[in-house]
Amino acid sequence: MLAVFKASVAEGPAELVSPHRQADVRKNGIDLINSFLSANSGAVCVNFGDVGAMAYIPKHQSLLVPRAFVAMDDIFCLFEGTLDNIMALRQQYGLNKSANEVTIVIEAYRTLRDRGPYPADQVVRDLSGKFAFLLFDFKSQTLFTAADADGSVPFFWGTAADGCLVLSDEVRSVKDGCGKSFAPFPRGCFFSTSGGLQSFEHPRNKLMPLPHVDSEGHMCGANFKVDELSKKGSPIPRVGSEANWANTF
Repeated sequence: MLAVFKASVAEGPAELVSPHRQADVRKNGIDLINSFLSANSGAVCVNFGDVGAMAYIPKHQSLLVPRAFVAMDDIFCLFEGTLDNIMALRQQYGLNKSANEVTIVIEAYRTLRDRGPYPADQVVRDLSGKFAFLLFDFKSQTLFTAADADGSVPFFWGTAADGCLVLSDEVRSVKDGCGKSFAPFPRGCFFSTSGGLQSFEHPRNKLMPLPHVDSEGHMCGANFKVDELSKKGSPIPRVGSEANWANTF
């Protein structure tokens, strides 16, 4: 899968951009999508106008890490992997027995968006299993994406030449578009348009960028690790039902 979003929708951390500009050959976001579609026969692309696009190949997927795509009420979600606690999540969100991983993630997001009772980190932490997902809410122009705590599903992100945020399960696709300005998506973390990058395992801790050097000795986009010594304020606005929960993620 491959997704590209303009910085107006999702601006990645500044540390994703390689400091070695002379070795950093990058493409624009739209060119990367076009290259992906040209190279992969049967690929499907969902275009979001001038703000971004998602593309994936329905037929080519792992049996151990299945991929699913659902569009519902202008919410578009690509999910890779499996959840171990589907039955509990169905009950938690009041879903029927036909609800699968991707529909559960969409319902979890809608719970957050519509002033649900839980903070974003707890909602993602409730997802037990091996997964990485991309969700885009077209109406609110919101990106929401996450990867499990073990990094079970390959997931990478980077910054294209025009500042677009690029996300993919294939490192080659990200390298082709972002040059050295890429890194593995941090394990146990989620990223959102309004909240940026956060750890759902350790929501009270800040994330610290660490240098990432490739096999050629070039500095790439930074990796991020939980800073155990650095605490931040509680992301949970415990001020009653009138709080704007949308700002928590």
